[in-house]
Amino acid sequence: MTGDVPEEVRALAAERDAARRGKDFQTADALRERIGQAGFEVTDTAEGTKLTPRRPGSSGGRSAGPAQLGASTSSLAEPPRHAASVQWVVQGWPEDAIRGMESVRQTTSGDVQQVVVDAAGLLDQEWPAGAEVIRVPPESGWAAARNAGLQRAAGEIVVLVDGSVEATGDLLEPLAEALRDPTVGVTGPFGIVTQDLREFVSSEGPEVDAVEGYLMAFRRELVEQGLRFDEKFKFYRSADIELSFQIKAMGLRATVAPVPVVRHEHRMWANTPQERRDQLSKRNHYRFLDRWRGRSDLLVKPKQTRGP
Repeated sequence: MTGDVPEEVRALAAERDAARRGKDFQTADALRERIGQAGFEVTDTAEGTKLTPRRPGSSGGRSAGPAQLGASTSSLAEPPRHAASVQWVVQGWPEDAIRGMESVRQTTSGDVQQVVVDAAGLLDQEWPAGAEVIRVPPESGWAAARNAGLQRAAGEIVVLVDGSVEATGDLLEPLAEALRDPTVGVTGPFGIVTQDLREFVSSEGPEVDAVEGYLMAFRRELVEQGLRFDEKFKFYRSADIELSFQIKAMGLRATVAPVPVVRHEHRMWANTPQERRDQLSKRNHYRFLDRWRGRSDLLVKPKQTRGP
């Protein structure tokens, strides 16, 4: 510990160290909050906890501004503290994400960390109690915002949800059940398949070529191993397919898991002019093809080529 740290803050840090040694990460997390409220940043090192005065103007609690999204604020070096990390990206229409977050809170009994990535500059927005808020510049794009959320994943599984989705029952258990199969890498209720890597259609599975990003789940260990969205995908289209193929290239499967949800209007799609969204969608799909066009071996049912 460095600097002029009050004794009561040192005591909180020592209590937090003991909680971490006992693998009581919920208590450790709460103590980190209290230390932050006292005006100090917590950094875990091999020698123990390091305390430094919080920079003027930095946010309290666990919310992080763009400058704070480095390795020092990543949760990935620590063991999971929750059953699941449910994550939302907001590029506008915060009421949609709030509706979804509240539906998860009301229907899911498991220990859930809810993370919202504010990519719309909504500094005065009030979010549901307990949500961890991360702020990124609006120009960062969809994939970069998703990756900022992945850095903070503190659940054994990561569940990415779009604001157009509302839970009508416990969505965590069917996803967790599917991911207990070690051969499954990504799962969700909205699967798609293709025979030529160009045209994708919906499929009820159970095995599919990709899981759509309206709701997709995977184990946090994949994120620890470096799984990330390609940040060239500023628009959301095809970014979920590309991530699914990253996972399938690890030798894992993509599956459909029936989950009790309803889908509302997808605001980003509906509010982007058709010409612009067609342009962005086409650009993203070409980027996907540039990397994966030769990987028909990853498909459930690749198109059969005719012999001579």
